[in-house]
Amino acid sequence: MPSLTRAEAQLRSDLLAVTGMEVDLDLDHGPEYFRSRTTIRFSCAEPGASTFLDVKPAELRSVLLNGAAVPADGLVDGRIALDGLAPQNVLEVEALMAYSRDGQGLHRAVDPADGEHYVYGHLFLDAAPRVFACFDQPDLKAPYAVSVTAPSEWVVLGNGAARQVAPGRWELAQTQPLATYFVTICAGPYVSVRDEHDGIPLGLHARASLGEALEREAPQMLEVTKASFDYYHQLFGIRYPFGEYHQVFVPEFNAGAMENPGCVTFRDTYVFRGAAARDEVLARSNTITHEMAHMWFGDLVTMRWWDDLWLNESFAEYMAHRTCVEVTEFTDAWVDSTVARKAWGYAAERTPSTHPVAGSAALDAQSALQDFDGISYAKGAATLRQLIAHIGDEAFISGVAAYLREHAFGNGTLADFLGAIERASGRDLTAWSRAWLLTAGVDVISVDRETGVVSRAVPQAFPADRPHTFDVAGYGGGAEVFRVPVTVTADRTAVGALQEALRHGAAELVVPNASDLTWATVLLDPRTVTALPGSLAAVPDAQARAVVWVALIDGVCLGSIDPRVVVETFGRAWPHEDSDSVLNRSAASVLGRVIPTFLPRVQQDGALQVVAEAAAELLSSSVPASSPALVAARTLARSSADEALLRAWVDGKELPAGLEGDSDFRWIVVHTLAAHGLVERRDIEAVQAQDDTLQGRLGALTALAALPSAEAKAWAWRELTARPDRSNYELNALARGFWFARDLDVVRPYVSRYFEEVPAMTGWVGEDAIARVAMLAYPGRVVEAPTLAASEAALTRGDLTPAVRRAIVDGESELREALGSRRLYG
Repeated sequence: MPSLTRAEAQLRSDLLAVTGMEVDLDLDHGPEYFRSRTTIRFSCAEPGASTFLDVKPAELRSVLLNGAAVPADGLVDGRIALDGLAPQNVLEVEALMAYSRDGQGLHRAVDPADGEHYVYGHLFLDAAPRVFACFDQPDLKAPYAVSVTAPSEWVVLGNGAARQVAPGRWELAQTQPLATYFVTICAGPYVSVRDEHDGIPLGLHARASLGEALEREAPQMLEVTKASFDYYHQLFGIRYPFGEYHQVFVPEFNAGAMENPGCVTFRDTYVFRGAAARDEVLARSNTITHEMAHMWFGDLVTMRWWDDLWLNESFAEYMAHRTCVEVTEFTDAWVDSTVARKAWGYAAERTPSTHPVAGSAALDAQSALQDFDGISYAKGAATLRQLIAHIGDEAFISGVAAYLREHAFGNGTLADFLGAIERASGRDLTAWSRAWLLTAGVDVISVDRETGVVSRAVPQAFPADRPHTFDVAGYGGGAEVFRVPVTVTADRTAVGALQEALRHGAAELVVPNASDLTWATVLLDPRTVTALPGSLAAVPDAQARAVVWVALIDGVCLGSIDPRVVVETFGRAWPHEDSDSVLNRSAASVLGRVIPTFLPRVQQDGALQVVAEAAAELLSSSVPASSPALVAARTLARSSADEALLRAWVDGKELPAGLEGDSDFRWIVVHTLAAHGLVERRDIEAVQAQDDTLQGRLGALTALAALPSAEAKAWAWRELTARPDRSNYELNALARGFWFARDLDVVRPYVSRYFEEVPAMTGWVGEDAIARVAMLAYPGRVVEAPTLAASEAALTRGDLTPAVRRAIVDGESELREALGSRRLYG
């Protein structure tokens, strides 16, 4: 189906104003379909003109425009023409809609733990027409009055306060004006924890089988929710405008969360059923604050078109970390941002698909979806930190508040936002915006230890004069020996204070951007790289250590650092790390990318042994059942080749403290045994029988896909590429395990098949879901020239959807990095 273009959206927005939406959904008609009735009230600026309606039904039953029938057979590619519009119009549409299995539209999932069914709406980016007829674009906002018929034992939640008016019949309060993609309905036998704060009714909701975990986790989540409301109210001077505030943890959710006004949806893995490391609780808290920030930036004021998506995501990304630092226990949230979020953004900058923070063409909606990445989130947040350094925090917040008030319940653009900031600060931001927001690319910053000169290398493909405000720190003997603030506005800047500090020679390590204040690739000098394995653990500042870890991984990807240096640094420094975020993310990078792709196969087992020994050391030295102990145990389970230890853990014996009965930990161990060929299908199925839950079934699929036999790979590939009934999460689980193979001969035949059969899955998997599946299934672990050739050939095709093309482009970029590193370091 064609994707709405910007030009089409502009024409329709100029023509129409939607004044009211009435949506009635009947969810009590079995597991495959639901009934949808929509009444749209809208005005037309040019009476007699024509437009089109968006609707993607299983069956379109009737369309009435001002009482006159519109032939249903006029529906083509999800659009139906509307001719002869009056100044004021009433459009009535009745359709039979299909529940989805890919996390888009109205998704329906069954919990195997108890057989209960759950429904939730996820209409981002253009899935609203799969639920109700509408004019589906972000600048045609309207108030919604929603009613729902559901099985009598179900609970219904949505954007407006839900009231049960009869058994199985619910009416939701009319909302403030919403964009179509913010509308949601969640229905099923959800269990709830309710509260109230500052006059705002609060609710947390999850599947019934997660009820005990929800009760256990709710106090912490509610504490973060209340503190965030207080902070945003004080900061913006604008009260939360959407009535009740529900946070619903739903199954098989594609994103981390979605900022539906009044009814935020989250992936339900955030309701931890087992042990959780501190950085995982931090990540959940950050997501809570992120989505709440959207209530103002995104929901109250919505971008006019998708090219300004950064107005939503960059701001929420920045505010989430700021809020965590200011009003929660997670004062180290910027450290987590460095290793989790900015590392993601820097990786996106290295690919051919890099793009500016703002101002991308986004000629159609699906193309815009591909810009929801680490650049729009992490780089955008970093540019806001630089903007604050440029104009001051008071001017920034004042400008933001003015922007929100001026465009409340409407739409805004980059020009609107910058205009408000310029008026508040009295500064012309044209040059700043051109350099930081409208030009792609990342500068490289480095320090010459001999001269004290700070260099800024601008990417040739994206020339820009980006000013940087940051610091340079030196460490030696377990202490910080200097920290010098730096402002760089030229390619080479001599800094007197830095020259003086370096002259003393006490610094073993020199770390540019040590406080991580700017957006730039940090190029570590050779002496620092050589000293890292023995000196990194003694650096007293977690933020600087995080910057170093990201610089190491970036250096490996860019070919400036031997991946074996990273493994050695991990072995010597990681057991002494005290930041959970650094522990978890560095382990994930080393195990997920550095070892399996950058190191030749003959070096991988030795590197895994280094990781396992480091994990065992940290586990033995950590307080039992502590967060570092948990991270260490998981890392050991993923890296160990000790069959006896792994089998004992699967059997529930000799488990680290705090992991008794932890099913998620058990699946990590089973996956490792499966990848080594130390268990068979029947062993995996036996473990699944003891954990027959959504998570248990996914764990089993990943383990089955990781089995190294040709038969197992053939089964997994069929399940991945030829089962339209598989859910989005099941596809992800299969893809996640498939390419684990000690003998690449077993998986090589599937390299070429990936480029034929995964793109074909777009016939039944939506763009939002296929983006993740195609990325996970990319054959990046087969680091060979034929893989690259097959990838290059695939990109010459003209029939790839934007999501699949982006996945291949990014996967190929990582493959090129691995091939280049192997050529350099062998």
